Amino acid sequence: MASFIQVFTTTDKQDEAERISQSLVEARLAGCVQILGPLTSCYHWQGRIERAEEWLCLVKTRQDLYAAVEEMIRSRHSYETPEIISIPITAGSQDYLDWLGASLASPCEE
Repeated sequence: MASFIQVFTTTDKQDEAERISQSLVEARLAGCVQILGPLTSCYHWQGRIERAEEWLCLVKTRQDLYAAVEEMIRSRHSYETPEIISIPITAGSQDYLDWLGASLASPCEE
């Protein structure tokens, strides 16, 4: 069975989140991207505590596609240091995981 992951990234603009999501799905690097927001982020940046309104993208993909997903996010992201992290999907509905696997680029297409 393929190793699936969920990649997180945030943007400060909803339209940027939508562009990133659309690009990932069109390229078959993500089976699904959910956009949540606006939400409030609190973080350290350049010696100060900042607050920002952001949109969170939850990207469902395979582990072997991570590098391509990261590259695509970076190429379309406006942040100097964008959040791009992944966590493994350790369990899930088999029907959903089968659909996710079928919706992604096959290893020979990469």
